[in-house]
Amino acid sequence: MTETATAPEKGAETLDFSAEVGRLLDLVVHALYSDREIFLRELVANAADAADRRRIESLTDGALAPPAEARIRILPDTAARTLTISDSGIGMSRAELIEHLGTIARSGTQAFAAALGSKNAEERTALIGQFGVGFYSAFMVADRVEVVSRRAGADHAFRWSSDGRGRFEVAPATREEPGSDVVLYLKPDAGEFLDAWRIETIVRKWADHVTVPIVILRDGKEVAANEGTALWRKPKADVSDEQAAEFYRHLGHLFGAPWARLHWKAEGALEFHAMLFLPEERPLQPAEEERASRVRLHVRRMFITDRADLLPSWLRFVEGVVDTEDLPLNVSREMLQSTPVLARIRNSVTNRVMTELKTRAAAPDQGYVRFWENFGAVMKEALWDDPDHQDEVAAIARFRSSAVEGWTSLAEYVGRMVAGQEAIYVLAGEDAARLRHAPVLEGFRARGVEVLLLDDAIDAFWPDRFTRFDGKPIRRAAQAGADLATLGAAAEAAPEGEDIAALTAALKTALGDAVSAVRTSALLSDSAVMLAAAARGPDLHMQRLLRRSGRGGTLPAPVLEINPRHGLIRALAARAAAADAADGETLAGPARLLLDLARLQEGDAPEDPARFAAVIAAYMEKGLAAGG
Repeated sequence: MTETATAPEKGAETLDFSAEVGRLLDLVVHALYSDREIFLRELVANAADAADRRRIESLTDGALAPPAEARIRILPDTAARTLTISDSGIGMSRAELIEHLGTIARSGTQAFAAALGSKNAEERTALIGQFGVGFYSAFMVADRVEVVSRRAGADHAFRWSSDGRGRFEVAPATREEPGSDVVLYLKPDAGEFLDAWRIETIVRKWADHVTVPIVILRDGKEVAANEGTALWRKPKADVSDEQAAEFYRHLGHLFGAPWARLHWKAEGALEFHAMLFLPEERPLQPAEEERASRVRLHVRRMFITDRADLLPSWLRFVEGVVDTEDLPLNVSREMLQSTPVLARIRNSVTNRVMTELKTRAAAPDQGYVRFWENFGAVMKEALWDDPDHQDEVAAIARFRSSAVEGWTSLAEYVGRMVAGQEAIYVLAGEDAARLRHAPVLEGFRARGVEVLLLDDAIDAFWPDRFTRFDGKPIRRAAQAGADLATLGAAAEAAPEGEDIAALTAALKTALGDAVSAVRTSALLSDSAVMLAAAARGPDLHMQRLLRRSGRGGTLPAPVLEINPRHGLIRALAARAAAADAADGETLAGPARLLLDLARLQEGDAPEDPARFAAVIAAYMEKGLAAGG
């Protein structure tokens, strides 16, 4: 951030917005102009969040306790043409005003602009919240915005003000109590937002579920503008889809409607209310991303925390609220980690979500397929680090396959296993379409054996821990050469002669430490060569991931596997035998070329691309000359 030297009043400073905020303001004001009323939803939501934060911090510091009659006040002033949203929440210090209102750290302007262009009008209204820029929507209706704020526990207040044109000013101010006042100096064409009835309509539409009381000054009196109803405590039949969808959007700063709503009351030894949502769309903010569930924990309707880990991390895309009376309001983080009550709630909520997913996975429509495409990579984390739910997740997981189009389940794969096949075979890589043409699949294809194609990052890991399904072992295809031998020989198989054995020795001599071994392959039927991982160490896909992360260290050299039935390999074997090339000198050039070809098939570059290109050009020239 750039600071200027101007100081209009004692203790005041004028600063420049970060470059991103400057452009962002222009986008919000112009791209969302038709959805102007949404600014009030965003400012009220911010005020409610501030009230929640103050109450939570007061649980450990009584000096921060909010007033007994805490509320959000909306004050239209027709004479001054201002609209003020006032709260008694946590407030902001001078540094926080600059950080939160002068910079935008959570999302990029470029991503925001791209999202605007791809959404319809209704979806656009939610983007400002989803990207964490809701405050700036005030400039859709205001020529100037002031924020007077006093941090709870602090003695001084500060004023932030800006016209949204590149700069803002921060100066000392006066506020008797902690909290914030957001004052909007309305534009000439925004007079409708001075009408108390119009404001109440907007609040009831967008924020009726906010549990902090909201009042509007109308005819000199404060009038309640929201019911403050905890929707999750109502019977499901009493909450419309529209109400639930707006609550969903409020919770996660999302757009659209949820794919599924889970709304129930648990009774008996354990009692709680819950309203959870399964998203239909992947969040625009990749989270990724903190690996933790952010389902909100409430106690007797009061928000406690969204860090209670009410669901396992592999269900972190689930939004919602769980409200119980079996915990005290002043529950501490340490108590949350140890109390058996919360552990039972976690188990119950997780089981309920899994029951819903199983039901939808079995449905004939394509809704589950779309869900899996968006969130399957997250759910598969359970196969790696959650033994208690591995089997459940595996049963509803979907995979690409070498044998069928679209998605398939493990159960469907097992049903297609060929006679004599005992294992489920998987091949991990970076792109399922490319994996379909991997040399390692040739031997499987020749024998009619199906392989599951895995292209999510987590797929490099989980087959090492989730190793059986329905009694069938799960094995990596690249390590299944011995298995193929038991499933019958591929077409045009030929016995290996002494010349092939001599060739493998000569190739190893020629390649030296570049490979850990050279051996014949049962996995190849069409290609001449392929690379495989050494017996000890991670597979090749995992090695690539480790190298990119900078944690590869010293990895074992790969194994070069050759196809003894391929014409090129037989020609090389004959050449080696004729030249008595056991020392590898005669095969030095061809050996390096074979290794580079194998690297290319794995999606890697040749060791020396320029040399590789020169060798290929020379071979082509020689071939063309001989043909001519």
